[in-house]
Amino acid sequence: MGSRLDFGRVPRPDGVNGWWETLPAAADAIRVAGEQRFDWVVIGGGITGLCAARRLAELAPDASIALVEADRIGRGTAGRNSGFFVDLPHDISSESYSRSVEADRADIRLQRHGIDYVRTAVVEHGIDCDWRDDGKYHAAVNKRGMAALGHFAAGLERIGEAFEWLDEAAIGGVTGSAFYKSAIRTPGCSTVQPAALMRGLAASMPRNVSVFELSAVKGIEAGNGIHALMFEHGRIAAKQIVLCTNSYAATFGRDSNGLLPVYTFASLTRVMNDDEVATLGGLRSWALIPADPVGSTVRRLATDRICVRNHFAFRPDVSISQADLDKARALHQRSFERRFPMLADVTFDYTWGGALCLSANSGTLFGKREDGIFQALGCNGLGLSRGSAAGKLIAEHALGTSNELIVQMLRQPPPRPLPGRPISDLAVSTAIWFKEFSAGAEL
Repeated sequence: MGSRLDFGRVPRPDGVNGWWETLPAAADAIRVAGEQRFDWVVIGGGITGLCAARRLAELAPDASIALVEADRIGRGTAGRNSGFFVDLPHDISSESYSRSVEADRADIRLQRHGIDYVRTAVVEHGIDCDWRDDGKYHAAVNKRGMAALGHFAAGLERIGEAFEWLDEAAIGGVTGSAFYKSAIRTPGCSTVQPAALMRGLAASMPRNVSVFELSAVKGIEAGNGIHALMFEHGRIAAKQIVLCTNSYAATFGRDSNGLLPVYTFASLTRVMNDDEVATLGGLRSWALIPADPVGSTVRRLATDRICVRNHFAFRPDVSISQADLDKARALHQRSFERRFPMLADVTFDYTWGGALCLSANSGTLFGKREDGIFQALGCNGLGLSRGSAAGKLIAEHALGTSNELIVQMLRQPPPRPLPGRPISDLAVSTAIWFKEFSAGAEL
């Protein structure tokens, strides 16, 4: 056998995922057990792994494919995000989400490719995940946010993308809140109930895909012809492996791969009653991101719940504490009260965290590694749209296909390596603190 790859980080309980908890009970998980053989194994049951396994099955219908997930599909990171399929530039390290004309256009091509691929599966299989093509709102509160909104609008004009300005009264008519001073609506964003989408994609896999959950990979012995994957109660021999574990593939120290597990947090309210719905007013369903990238993301759901997401924390061990959750919940409560003072009796039912996979230079790990394993890692805050595109494209690349988007992915720089701990911890945490402090009322 060749080199050995050990997995030191696996998903842990990170609060109570409201998206998952508000769904009907999931079917029992099928775990890896005994000795099994597959042509392909995709590691990671998030959006990237789900799309990679689906595309492998579509292009190689005679191949046997295993998709293995350490947690339940839909309960992990992909099922924890805010449910935005963002089609436009969304560089959260930038004050206005934008980079350059060329980079922004490349991002749009890639992200829309991923959105279209998943939307097709949702429609074809009738996946019940509240998929909506209603666009999103970028809303500003203070002068800093207004300036960022202006920069974002100027960037959209440069690349010829449609958008609509809303004044204070117009965005208030959408949200029912007098909190926002101005906004831009962009029509191309889709929104979804993320846990329902993940579960639906897994349940509608082609017949040549076997889905395993609660099956953490303990290690891989990578060989020239056959790879051996070890699990708690079994072992899989596979000809090829595709690694789609994002933040859980991060390494630090002398051999840093530059991936940054940065947690963000969300809370979901209880269902509002009829009087509260009438008091709030506005549209029944809307999705809003802050003009300042580290501000508060807010969604009102057709189920009469409101989701608030804000606060970032660098956690290189890919785990968070109860203190992290308590702090996030307090910040969410403050943000909610600022926006919806008329809903003083509406409380949060759930608070949870999820790890974004970022890098200092927006780099990614995509392609074939030296040990023969294929990888698609690093979505840089665009887990659903970039992750779906990366999963589809890594499958095509692994099967020998070449196209413009695969070339684009292969040309992206790798993540910039980081210094060892504790220097990296201090540098990243300080940068996050400064950005959140600067956001002010946008939080």
